[in-house]
Parts: sequence; structure tokens; C-alpha cells
Amino acid sequence: MDLQLIWYALIGVLIAGYAVLDGFDLGVGALYPFLPRDEAERRVLRRSIGPVWDGNEVWLLTAAGALFAAFPPVYATVFSGFYLALILVLMGLIFRAVSLEFRSHDPAWAKVWDAAFAGGSALPALLLGVAAGNLVRGLPLSDDGEFAGTFLTLLNPFGLLVGVFGLVMFVAHGAAWVTLKSEGALRARAARVRSATHWLFVALLAAVTVATWIVAPDRIRSNLAEPLGWVALAIVLGGIVVARVAMLRGGDRGAFLGSALGIAGLVGLWAVGSFPYLVPGLDGGPGLNAYKESSSALSLTVMLVVALIGVPVVVAYTVLVYRVFRGRIATEDSAEHVGQAGY
Repeated sequence: MDLQLIWYALIGVLIAGYAVLDGFDLGVGALYPFLPRDEAERRVLRRSIGPVWDGNEVWLLTAAGALFAAFPPVYATVFSGFYLALILVLMGLIFRAVSLEFRSHDPAWAKVWDAAFAGGSALPALLLGVAAGNLVRGLPLSDDGEFAGTFLTLLNPFGLLVGVFGLVMFVAHGAAWVTLKSEGALRARAARVRSATHWLFVALLAAVTVATWIVAPDRIRSNLAEPLGWVALAIVLGGIVVARVAMLRGGDRGAFLGSALGIAGLVGLWAVGSFPYLVPGLDGGPGLNAYKESSSALSLTVMLVVALIGVPVVVAYTVLVYRVFRGRIATEDSAEHVGQAGY
């Protein structure tokens, strides 16, 4: 049994789950200052993610825990190299959580909480994209696997391009979610934003692809050389087509599912293109290999048993929550509940 490969794939699945699920949360928050026109519509946006945002973040925590348990040196390098960026992401997520909890109970500070919600959503979306871009480009590592750069090293042109791409991707995903969950004028505006940001996502995807070929061509070659790379590419392109066709036909659920497929496929392209490296080295320098940086076989086996029990529980809980809170949120219903308990 190739335990390292299994854990590499499992971490990829967890990251994809986080990107798909918390991605629309971040997108809704980034749209919050621009999309709604009054308090009732702002409440629709908050209520659309209120029951699910904290459960969505579990996928990120689980991925970090899996990385720590299965590949400790990789965890140490990533969390030390991305220290300031991750602190900023964490602070953004904290501000977002606090704003959601306090907003309806502290109307005197409503504008402050609204700004915290928007900033705490947009900043993590941007920085997570920057981190992803640097993992595609490769990190400057010393011979013993330590990060040999600074926070400014991460803010290179390619990392910033992928950061903007990630932000736009999550905004498009968030617009698809708002369109799925809202009604009336708010839904109509969200549908227009969804269409515009979808085209922008496609344009930036093309730009990122060209830039990747320039700065890290081995990632693209690896995808083209592996059948799974072609599968991931088909998922990305299929998601784009499904989303666009669904938009043209007025299918809000299909548009959201197409957006989710596109995001999951992109994570798949990253995983296949980088394998077996969890952290590729910059310009062919030393990297962190899944087979060389893993825990012992016994540890991986025991943790795999735990994962086979725990991950289905997380999936079942996620499915249950989305099933219970399915359906659209009426603006009039939100207006009736302004100032009351809840989101």
C-alpha cells in the first residue's frame, strides 16, 4: 500500500473541499459592500452563509491537521515560510467570524462589523491565492528544507497574479451562491455579477496558464504526461461549460455546481502537476518530497484508520447541514427579522 500517495491524495481532497465550500463564503463576504442595496438584502447575504460557514472551515483545519500528522517537515516549512501570510489569513477569518456573530446584536457598530466581514473575507481569498501561486512556482528552500525568503518573497508577480485570480474565482463562486439562495432584485444583480466574474475568471485562468508555462513549465508537463492530469483538466473545462450553459438556461444550481467543479479541478491540476512534491523548490532547487518527508509507516497506517472514520463523519455532517438549510431566502422574510436574534 502506497501510504504516502494515499495521504497526498487525501490532503488534496480536503483542500479541494475547503476551496469549494469556504470559497463561496469568502466570495459572499467580498461582495457584501457592493451587491446588496439595503439592510434586508445585506441580511440575506449573511443568512445565506450563517448556518454553514463554521462547518466549511473545518475542512481547512482538517487539511492542516492531516499535513502535520502525515508530513511534519512540510507542515513546519509551510507554516514558518508563510507565517505572516497565514497570520493575516487567520486574523481575517477571525474578524469574519466575529462580525457574523456580533452584527445583528450590535447595531450601533453595524458599519464596523460590515467592514470586518468584507475585509475578513477578501483578504484571506487573496492571500490563499498568493500562497497557491508560490506553491506552483516553487519556494526558495535551503538544503535542510527551511524557507530561505521573507514575506516579500511571496509577493512576486506570479504569486500576486494567482492571488488576484483566486479572489476573482471565489467572488464568482460567491455570486453563484447568492444567485442560488436569493430572490427578486437581489438575485438579478447577483446573476449579472456571476456572469461578469465568470468571464473574468476564464480570462485570468488563461493568463495564469500562460504565466505558469513561463515560470514553472514542469507543472504543465507533469499534467500533460499523466492521465489524472487530463482528468483534472477535463473537470475544469467541464465545470466552466456547465456553469455557462446553466447561466444561459437560468439554472442557478447548475451554475453553482459548475463553479464548484472548476475549483475542484484546479486543485486536482495543482496536485498532479506537483506530485510527488508537496513543496516544489524554486528553479529546480531542493523541494519537499512526499516520500522523503512523511511520518513512519505505522503512524500513517494508524492515522489512515482514524481518517476513514472521521472524514465520512465530516462529509455526513456537511450534507446534513446543507440539506436542512436548503432553499432560497426571501428578502421580505429577512426584513421582518432585522434586529432579532440570529444572522
